[in-house]
This record gives sequence, structure tokens and C-alpha cells, in this order.
Amino acid sequence: MIFAACAVLLIGIFIYVFYPQRKAEEQTQKTRLEFLRERKDVVYENLRDLNFEYRAGKYPEEDYAAQRAALENEAAQIVAEIDFLEGDVHAA
Repeated sequence: MIFAACAVLLIGIFIYVFYPQRKAEEQTQKTRLEFLRERKDVVYENLRDLNFEYRAGKYPEEDYAAQRAALENEAAQIVAEIDFLEGDVHAA
């Protein structure tokens, strides 16, 4: 009895998780600009977290400098692409 209840529950969970949404046409696709803005927010949050953890003593100076440089380079590339895409939008 318990096995049958667990099996029914498991099947219900799989259907809930993997069944495609019926109104797929109503789902919006993100534009490249929206994706970049979200990515920029994530990178900035990672920089804030890195600074906090460095001040808390969790990172040695060399690791902190390398990770900070990598995140700053990624942020610069993202901002440059956002500026480029926004320039295309305003020029049109």
C-alpha cells in the first residue's frame, strides 16, 4: 500500500516537473539586451560578494586580485556590449 502511494506520488511529481506548459506561445523570449542586463547585475553582485569575503579574510591577496580582475573584465565586456546594442536601438 505504501509502495503504491509512493509510486503515485513519484509519477505525479514527474508529470508536474517535466510536463510542458500548455501556453508556450505566451512565454516571452529574452532579448540579448535583457540577458546582458541580468548578467551585469549578477557580475556586480559577485564583485560585492568577493569584496565582502576578502575583507572577512576568506581570500588571500593573490586570489582576490585575480578574481576581481576577471570579474571586472567580464563586467566591462558586458557594459560595452550593452552600450553597443543600445546605440543600435537609438540609431534606428
